[in-house]
Amino acid sequence: MKKALIILSSILVVVALFFVTINLIPPKKNVEENPFIVEAGALPMIAAHRGGGVSNPENTMLAFREAVRTFEVDIIESDLYLTKDGYLVYNHDSYIDETSNVNGDISREEMEALIEDKSNRHYIKDMTLEELRQYNFGYYFEDSEGERIYKDETDLSAKGLEIATVEQLFAEFYESHPDLLFIVEIKDSGERGYEACRILAETLDAYPVYKDRIVVGTFHDEIEEELKTNYPELYRGAPTGTAAVFILTQMLGVNLFDTSDFACLQIPTEYDVGITLNLAEKNYIDRAHKRNIAVQYWTINDAPTMRKLIELGCDCIMTDDPELLRSVLEEYR
Repeated sequence: MKKALIILSSILVVVALFFVTINLIPPKKNVEENPFIVEAGALPMIAAHRGGGVSNPENTMLAFREAVRTFEVDIIESDLYLTKDGYLVYNHDSYIDETSNVNGDISREEMEALIEDKSNRHYIKDMTLEELRQYNFGYYFEDSEGERIYKDETDLSAKGLEIATVEQLFAEFYESHPDLLFIVEIKDSGERGYEACRILAETLDAYPVYKDRIVVGTFHDEIEEELKTNYPELYRGAPTGTAAVFILTQMLGVNLFDTSDFACLQIPTEYDVGITLNLAEKNYIDRAHKRNIAVQYWTINDAPTMRKLIELGCDCIMTDDPELLRSVLEEYR
């Protein structure tokens, strides 16, 4: 019995020493330089999610201009889709029915009933840029009083209410805001996703300063591999599975076994896997920083959660309401 206890104690000591050792070994940095990490003690960056859909029609040049010039955001965040004729445009969904007047002069309720049948939806992949630019992407936007203030707008280009391209956004701010950062997600998969990667990279060649100021994400494994293999110079965000592995290894204190190479960890404050995991933990932020990974939380639209994340020391808060986040940050200044 005594011998068995000695053996068990020895095993426990070895295991404890193993865990201590692997946590003392400095982890390898995922990237050498990371413009998405704030300095120690600095306030987090503001990322305008979809350009900031609370104050302006999401993913429009109107929203992007207001976010940068009025609310002074640090980062523009959005999703990219490839048009039929090979342009990359900003939109959250693969179809445009929920944000534009592509179905004519109907109410939101009528539109939502119509597109329950997916065959009625107007998909970006089936439309050229010229066709897309016919439509008003502020059509369903409501102001704080519930008024659809852009419903009858006709001068879409001047107002910034037509669909926006990635090249258009870069050109808008390249001279005036060379320090602007971008978070983009390539939503297309397969061959269309490969083409989207190529067009994004070629567009960045014309705006070289932004090449080091953009992080690219995807939910598609083959597009992640395409980015790693053919565009290694671009910063990458963690795909869902990779992010989950990183969180798990940090949760168990075995950071040495995480072999990821992404630059930005983009996560919600909690995640439901049968049980609710709290991801708003300083431990995760500190461990990510040891690997030179930026920690970016989405999508935060209430002041109490913003304050909590500010105090945890995260690098970025993505929000639909950059005006609110700007006012919360001013409290700390």
